[in-house]
Amino acid sequence: MSATQSLKSLRDKPFELLRELERLARVALSGQGRGSAAEREWVGVAFRLSSENFLVAREETREVLGFPSVVTRVPGAKAWIRGIANVRGQLLPVVDLRAFLGGGMTNTGRSTRVLVANHREVPAGLLVDEVLGFRRFNDAEFSAVTPPTVARCDRYLAGAFRRGAESWPVFSLRSLLESDEFLQAAAS
Repeated sequence: MSATQSLKSLRDKPFELLRELERLARVALSGQGRGSAAEREWVGVAFRLSSENFLVAREETREVLGFPSVVTRVPGAKAWIRGIANVRGQLLPVVDLRAFLGGGMTNTGRSTRVLVANHREVPAGLLVDEVLGFRRFNDAEFSAVTPPTVARCDRYLAGAFRRGAESWPVFSLRSLLESDEFLQAAAS
């Protein structure tokens, strides 16, 4: 009997239902019931730049924000630095990722989001066209070969997940944030 059928049979017995839910949660947390490495799950945040979709590892992203209502321009910064925003009392540099990669400025709209990087030393919010939510993949769907992209971001890609005809390049925020090109934000 499947877990769903088991739970349905307990719908008139609330205490037993809660006990079974707890047991299933403990099994899921302990990793029991998982077979091979092919069943391990990778979770990432999907986002769109222009017409291309990318993934970033969940661990590399602290949060997703709407475009801040006030972004203060930084004099002497490169054009891809949109400015500084005050996010809950913390100053956050907002970087236009598409502009940084040479794809032109991002037009802000309802779907525009800021991916806040989870990095100890380099605080940054990356402006993207849209965040598409979480995507889950099995480790077996990963390929170290990166697909060709329109955005010039090959040096920041760390492989791709493939499912059917879809290919999801994995964008490494760590590689981006620690690159010399990114750290040189002062205009010449």
